[in-house]
Amino acid sequence: MTEKPDHLPEYLARLADENAARFIADGLLSGKDNVPAIALNQATEPLQESPRMRLRALRDLIDDAMHLYRDDRPTKVDAWLAPRLHAILRLTREEAADPALWNYVALGVAPDFVVWRHFSENKKSVNARYFKGPYHKQAFARLWWSAELFRNGPDYEPVVIACGNQDMLNTVLRLDVIDHRPTAQALVRMLRQDVVRTGREANALGKAVNAAAATLMYDVIAPDTERDAGAVRRWIDEAEEGHSVLHRPLPLGPTEEPAIEESVERLTALFEELFADAQVRGEEEAAEE
Repeated sequence: MTEKPDHLPEYLARLADENAARFIADGLLSGKDNVPAIALNQATEPLQESPRMRLRALRDLIDDAMHLYRDDRPTKVDAWLAPRLHAILRLTREEAADPALWNYVALGVAPDFVVWRHFSENKKSVNARYFKGPYHKQAFARLWWSAELFRNGPDYEPVVIACGNQDMLNTVLRLDVIDHRPTAQALVRMLRQDVVRTGREANALGKAVNAAAATLMYDVIAPDTERDAGAVRRWIDEAEEGHSVLHRPLPLGPTEEPAIEESVERLTALFEELFADAQVRGEEEAAEE
């Protein structure tokens, strides 16, 4: 299978889409070839050299994740890795919206992880979009953004719950409504309370919640506090000062206030009603059997 790059520079970099595409060949997607690390790094654009952009801590985290879940199904790694990736790779949302950064992480830092995590035994290949794709599909962007959107202030526990259900990542993450914190927390609460258990149920819930958003203004019926830009800035500055993150305990995110509890409760009750009327794919067939 694809191996860890044999050349890792000190800092992360940007790899533009057109340059990334040159390195995504059939040999890599089938797990048979390695990425030519030196040639790839010659095609990158440097980022500011700062402690938080050093890639060694990120690579060590990925090594630890692959070791911990080496005997498990690779999908299990998402819930463990997402909050820790977010806590180690401390980015502004503007920085995290740059696909060139994620192209580099996937191809220049950890192509072996992408193949290990996303290799399809049926197709004997990896979907190229896990290397270079939209934020809700790309192997590392999807985890970072899951942590950003599902954390409740500094608490990453909701991220662990959300990422334990693949359809929360595959379907719900791409919905615009998920940027409203009480909405995100209400969806997680339904998982925590076992109202929603399976991937199909999470998929049906996400579609119902998104469809209802066309007529219901969630931010009006369930208001939230403003995001605390100062807390995020202080959290990023800790990384600039060389702050380290331990892998085993669940870390803490930016010290923002959590979502307003009354708003979360109000939406949880509403979403339970929507889910009761939602059609879960395969449910009718299972009932007939």
